[in-house]
Amino acid sequence: MKLLAAAIASLCWMVSACAQADKTAVTPRSNPLPPVLTLEDVRMVAPALERYTQGPLLGDLWKRPDLSPRERSIITVAALIARNQTIEMPYHVNLALDNGVKPREISEIITHLAFYSGWANAMSAVAVAKDVFGKRGVGSDQLPPASGALLPIDEAAEAQRAARVAQDVGPVAPGVVQYTSDVLFHDLWLRPALAPRDRSLVTVSALIASGQVAQIPYHLNRAMDNGLTKAQASEVLTHLAFYAGWPNVFSAIPVAKGVFEKRPSEGCWRARGSRSNGTKNNDPPHMIVFIEFLSGPFELSLWTQRTLQRARKKTNVMN
Repeated sequence: MKLLAAAIASLCWMVSACAQADKTAVTPRSNPLPPVLTLEDVRMVAPALERYTQGPLLGDLWKRPDLSPRERSIITVAALIARNQTIEMPYHVNLALDNGVKPREISEIITHLAFYSGWANAMSAVAVAKDVFGKRGVGSDQLPPASGALLPIDEAAEAQRAARVAQDVGPVAPGVVQYTSDVLFHDLWLRPALAPRDRSLVTVSALIASGQVAQIPYHLNRAMDNGLTKAQASEVLTHLAFYAGWPNVFSAIPVAKGVFEKRPSEGCWRARGSRSNGTKNNDPPHMIVFIEFLSGPFELSLWTQRTLQRARKKTNVMN
């Protein structure tokens, strides 16, 4: 009788264990996104941090004039993705959308940074953006297509870049050379969902935020060729001091200084004109514009060289 009771008890235990195992296997584990902190949450732990957040950060930095709120949102989202800091991402993705960044641009920023900050960081951002998009009713029709028509490539500038990379990187990692050309610069950088200037802004912000100063000179020059001004580049550094930390920005400042010094000053162009009173054949009066360069020696980017050539041709035609 005791043996029978023991057998029944053992059988009951096995059935219970199997049921529990089945329940564990069927029930999916939840993987909730990190909670969004409120200013009250911050105040309960670090009152001074809440004061700095309300004052210098939100009350001053975000209102400085050299960058628009939209641009500041792009910079901030890029920095958060580059540093894989998901706790603040929901707030800033929502703020970016409120500040005029389109869902397709958020999507493209994440895709772009898979290459510049790593796939894992991009996937973490996807989880956050998916939740934000779902709550705001963003549909697939508002996202960029996986592939499609690309922007035209600057053949001369691309040839110059490719030759330099082949020389410097080819002997060490030819596969990197291949993917850099085929995937990055012949595809990713030409996707139209993000304007070239914005794409450069994202890249420079991510490099500064992750302390990758060696890559800053090329991409900061490219950003400025794409339309970013010196004042705006300076303000990117100021903004990122708060979101990437003072050490990362202080490490980037000497590099940015070197870029600024080698580029033509934005105030160095002076247009002087003389108005004619008409020429033979009763041509109407017109303005002849002469371009003067006022600064000393510098290294011209390819884009600047072509701009000068076009200006010279136009001046010759007018004369």
